[in-house]
Amino acid sequence: MRRLFFISLAILFLCAVMANAAEMEKMKIAVASSNKTAKASVSNKAAKCPYYLIFDGEGKLTGVIDNPYGDASGGAGPSAANFLAREGVIIVIAGNFGSKMINTLEDSGIAHFEFKGSVGDAVKRALERQ
Repeated sequence: MRRLFFISLAILFLCAVMANAAEMEKMKIAVASSNKTAKASVSNKAAKCPYYLIFDGEGKLTGVIDNPYGDASGGAGPSAANFLAREGVIIVIAGNFGSKMINTLEDSGIAHFEFKGSVGDAVKRALERQ
């Protein structure tokens, strides 16, 4: 009976570990960037950055997206926020956010935080917060 209990406990633990790993894999972090590499600086402009670098929950760079609103003359914040929501992003990092972008991100359930430094360091900090 005791052996069955420990086997059940071990199975439960493994299931929890696997579920957590699956969640981390699904996590998408977008970092506003001035360049297409993780060594680049985080862009000061959340909505009008040239690129969004996409990372998974383990900090692995999984994609680079050209920002379709980087040259927008108006309404870039809400448009960029909605674009990132459609991409499945759950965290956005940039140097600065406008109030309209913040409101749209919050309405979409997307977390955001400001960071000055390299994209790679920003992702590490975001993962530490999780």
